Amino acid sequence: MLSLHEIAALMLLETDSQSEDLDLGDLHALCERQLVLLENLASGHAQRRLTAQGRSVLKSVGRIH
Repeated sequence: MLSLHEIAALMLLETDSQSEDLDLGDLHALCERQLVLLENLASGHAQRRLTAQGRSVLKSVGRIH
């Protein structure tokens, strides 16, 4: 089960994937649950994005259609 903080982090990532306001613990938990994917870019930066499962969670809580 996801914590409220983790659900809020998913919502934030949906609207701003580069937000610096995310708790690293929440981000790590979402990655472990395969709800968020971190992709290393050639520039050395990491890109965060929701996976299909992450979008499904947001859909189930009524965040997206």
